[in-house]
Amino acid sequence: MTFEKDKFYVIRADRAGVFIGKIIEENSGTIRANNLRRLYYWSGALDVTQLAKEGVGNPSRCKFSVQLGDDDISTIYNVIEVHSCTEKALHTIQSVPAWKS
Repeated sequence: MTFEKDKFYVIRADRAGVFIGKIIEENSGTIRANNLRRLYYWSGALDVTQLAKEGVGNPSRCKFSVQLGDDDISTIYNVIEVHSCTEKALHTIQSVPAWKS
């Protein structure tokens, strides 16, 4: 599968959760990505498909991690789903401040 270099994708992995990030490469269910952010809890979207298309409906009720940068390369194993993220979805997801407990 080919991924656009500067496009954000919503990524769901078995036992690791849901992320948004830019995919560098994919190999047999393992993805290397940068600009990664874990989407721990969201409000206003049913599932990852709706997250990728529409974003979140209630940004103030979401719990998302900090946004990593271009130089921060992460590896995600056991990837189940990957969806390209629309500009609308990206805007609402990036409007959520980093959650800190």
